[in-house]
Amino acid sequence: MLRLTSDHFPVFVPFGVIGFYRYLWYIIRLLAAWTYRSIPLPEIPTYIASEDVTIVVPTIDAGEEFKEAAHSWLVGKPKEILIITEEKMLGPLQDLANAVDPERIRVLTVPYANKRLQMSHGIKNTTTDIIVFADDDAIWPPTLLPYVLACFEDQKVGGVGTSQRVQPCGDRFTVWEVLAAFRLSIRNIEIASSTHIDGGIPCLSGRTAAYRTVILKDPEFLHGFTHDYWLGKYQLNSGDDKFLTRWMVSHGWNTYVQCCKEAELLSTMKPNWRFLKQVLRWTRNTWRSDLRSLFMERYIWTSHPYVAYTMVDKLFNPFTLLSGPCLVAWLIAKSTRPVADGGYHLPWWNIVISYVVWLTATRTAKLLPHLWYRPQDVIYVPAFIAFGYYFAIMKVYALLTLHETGWGTRAGIGDPTAATAAADANKVAAEEKQMPESPMPRYPEQQQQYYAQPPVEMQTGYTPPPGELQAGYAQ
Repeated sequence: MLRLTSDHFPVFVPFGVIGFYRYLWYIIRLLAAWTYRSIPLPEIPTYIASEDVTIVVPTIDAGEEFKEAAHSWLVGKPKEILIITEEKMLGPLQDLANAVDPERIRVLTVPYANKRLQMSHGIKNTTTDIIVFADDDAIWPPTLLPYVLACFEDQKVGGVGTSQRVQPCGDRFTVWEVLAAFRLSIRNIEIASSTHIDGGIPCLSGRTAAYRTVILKDPEFLHGFTHDYWLGKYQLNSGDDKFLTRWMVSHGWNTYVQCCKEAELLSTMKPNWRFLKQVLRWTRNTWRSDLRSLFMERYIWTSHPYVAYTMVDKLFNPFTLLSGPCLVAWLIAKSTRPVADGGYHLPWWNIVISYVVWLTATRTAKLLPHLWYRPQDVIYVPAFIAFGYYFAIMKVYALLTLHETGWGTRAGIGDPTAATAAADANKVAAEEKQMPESPMPRYPEQQQQYYAQPPVEMQTGYTPPPGELQAGYAQ
């Protein structure tokens, strides 16, 4: 591919340079992912799910798939499951909860559908040491909770994520679901490699992630989480998992991802063209969060330099990818001109065939970890190639429309500014009736006494850094 013509100018060198760079780093990621090891279960665990875990599920339109997901969560024996929804959905969701386990599932409401407000309401009503956020369609293996809790044996770990696979909505995978499965397979390699190389991760996926409650109970976090603005004027509702991950980094907490079968969840994706709307929302969230991490907060450079590199690489990725078709078009134009006028001997069809063969071979190689388990998906490689170029154009479009903060795939999600204003008004009214509150406890003995009290919203608080919390646990 470096030189396929009889001309003196090596026309394929640009392809070779870009390809060498891209696939060198992909090989590095593969090697790091293969040498990654998940954290094993401790002989005597510090945290027990039945005593220390509350699962918080923000939702507005959970259906029958919720029952399968909830049953999978209950196998791990959490202390409680909190379903947070808007007021008009209380009846249907209460019926779903009663059909699964009315004793361990509570349904709480907020006035408006707003994911971050729903999550913060769940945080305030949590009485355990660990909070696990889960999507209403996330199906867990029976061993997920013990393996997630194993990571918290390290008192410096504040957040834990898991690997994921796609669960088809119907009997068979649609092309959209296969594309999503390809993306998740690549993502599983990326998060395992970054965790192994420098302990960081670009995002603890909101499909399922666990956090120390003491971190999220901090009033500073709760306010920042529900009053998050892009450029100071566009309030954000989605991107909650990105915010949580950045908060861990900026406040000195470590994260870990359990990439193993014992902690690998199943999640559904949109089985039709609406998947593209999901991807657009995720892409905008990634642009906003990565730009903040790299250039505004900048903690990522010293905490997780490899993750910082991957973020920078993703900034340029759509442009390097789109350079390929541009170079091919230029070569085709040159090949149609006479050699005497500066054209190439290589005919245009030879260039096209070479490019298609190169794309097919390299993209198939990149998907080999996925095709090892689902070889029948090899027929979708051309669709994955086409989607890659569409995604590159989408990333450029997303960059130019970061002010668009709508959810995109759920009509019930309203204006986040109005929802937050209503929540703040309710908060003020509640404060006028509340008794004085004690500050956030710093050590486990104090936390047990604190969590035994009815949950109330705190006015003052303190979240210790990991080192200080570790010292407290040592006492």
